[in-house]
Amino acid sequence: MGDGFNMSMRKFLKQVGVTSQQEIEQIVRKNDLQGKGTLNVKIVLTAEGVDLHHVVEGTIDLSDG
Repeated sequence: MGDGFNMSMRKFLKQVGVTSQQEIEQIVRKNDLQGKGTLNVKIVLTAEGVDLHHVVEGTIDLSDG
């Protein structure tokens, strides 16, 4: 893959990571979840015009430690 593709991919993934973290932090604060178990999360990646459907699931530990 070329440099332009790699740079564009990294920019997109950075945006996904940063904005996702902000949204998760906001919802944890809004619902007073800090220190209260875990939060099950899922990301679904699709792309228009192609057969892309990628799911990533995980658990975020909400403990204070």
